[in-house]
Amino acid sequence: MAEFVRFQSAVPNKRGRFPGVFAMANGLRSEGLLNDDELRWLEEPNTAANAAYTDPSTVTPDCYDSVLNPGARSWFKSDASELLQMTAGYLQLLDCHGIQWMELRTRTPGRIVYEDTVQVVAVPYNYPEHWPFGGAGQTGA
Repeated sequence: MAEFVRFQSAVPNKRGRFPGVFAMANGLRSEGLLNDDELRWLEEPNTAANAAYTDPSTVTPDCYDSVLNPGARSWFKSDASELLQMTAGYLQLLDCHGIQWMELRTRTPGRIVYEDTVQVVAVPYNYPEHWPFGGAGQTGA
């Protein structure tokens, strides 16, 4: 069974979402928080990533649609070693700016709405539709 990896913000944004690593790094740029060297560095992996990897929304335009696919988020396939290596530089940039992030791993990222050789976009499972146990009166830790 495949395993998936996601690097995301450790805290939600103002919309209650947890942006991924690329969105956070580009957010630093958008907010004017990067110095000239960091801006030059960021341009290189962004250009390489755009050339090497598919933007899921160009293949499946509604994959991030908040009505059709609420909470959809990207996950890397754990065997996408080149993409994961590229991600390390982005994580270092976040660390340099004190941006808290976390790494998530799962074999079940949710309902997959897009997939290619290195990534999936999945809508998280939700309660009660996907809760695997019985009904009322259930207790647990």
